[in-house]
Amino acid sequence: MRATGRRRRPHTRRRRILKAAAWTAAAAVVLGGTGLGFAYFKLNGNISGVDIDAELGEDRPGDTPDGSMDILVLGSDSRSGTNGKYGKGQAGARSDTAMVVHVNKEHDKASVVSIPRDTVIERPSCVKDDGSGTAPRQRAMFNSAYETGGPACAVKTVESMSGVRMDHYAEIDFSGFKKLIDDLGGVEVTTRKPIKDPDSHLDLAPGPHKLSGEQSLGLVRTRHGVGDGSDLGRIQLQQAFVKALMEQVNSIGVFSSPKKLYELADSATSAVTTDSELDSVSDLAGLAGMLKGVKSDDIKMSTLPVTYDPGDPNRVVPIESKAAKMWSAIKRDAAIPKSAEKGSASERTDIGRVVD
Repeated sequence: MRATGRRRRPHTRRRRILKAAAWTAAAAVVLGGTGLGFAYFKLNGNISGVDIDAELGEDRPGDTPDGSMDILVLGSDSRSGTNGKYGKGQAGARSDTAMVVHVNKEHDKASVVSIPRDTVIERPSCVKDDGSGTAPRQRAMFNSAYETGGPACAVKTVESMSGVRMDHYAEIDFSGFKKLIDDLGGVEVTTRKPIKDPDSHLDLAPGPHKLSGEQSLGLVRTRHGVGDGSDLGRIQLQQAFVKALMEQVNSIGVFSSPKKLYELADSATSAVTTDSELDSVSDLAGLAGMLKGVKSDDIKMSTLPVTYDPGDPNRVVPIESKAAKMWSAIKRDAAIPKSAEKGSASERTDIGRVVD
């Protein structure tokens, strides 16, 4: 996806059209979580990239050369800077939201697997920012991987759990997410039940709403406004919001307005981090061009099959036999079977179609 060289040519009408098309393609990288998308805008001057390949080395699952692609999309709960208002006194940063996005080899469908942050997993050894190593841990919360060793440790943990190599990585924090939504003009959703959560400052009556950035952040963060107060209910709200966000991006004409696209990119890039293979506008445009055929109806949302931890009801553990079916389907570039999720604790959250 990287350019191999450029030659100066006159600014012809054809070149202007191609340039506009490239910007339009870059729009497909806005957090949809992941639209696919989940879509991340990066301007070269604002870029923040992490060389995942260099940090992890060769001890990784094999790459699938069939044209499919797997992307780990994280929402960070860092409280640094302007994020401090969302949790005083909380040090460090963890992965508040985690989605594995699999794009099929035809690039016209995608599967998204949400990983509950409270999942108890075996965390592999990782390298911290200061260069020191950490020993593997048998019982660790999934979201602690990011806190322990940053993006590389989060990727290594997902690859260890799934056996699926992550081709790319993308991350956004609270403030960046909120500003992106505001710059889009809000996101339209319909709630079928009231959602009220003082912790996330969200109070929505049943009916249609156009959510601001602050309200959108409250929706994807709420745990106590609906269901049983667990992370499983929140994941279902996040998945519904991702689809609503993708539809909003399409409806406001971002893809046909280079000017609007640039404004969004310029305001969002400072809060977004990707792997080093996506850390330029040309790289993102190449990825976006590949993903532009994936629409909201082409995305299958799933959640890692889990059950409540017998030793701690506030934690969940993977149902290994069902999780294996899910990851196997992704590795084979196949649709995730319904049987992989049947019987998971996520089916018992009583969320239903709270948000459309």
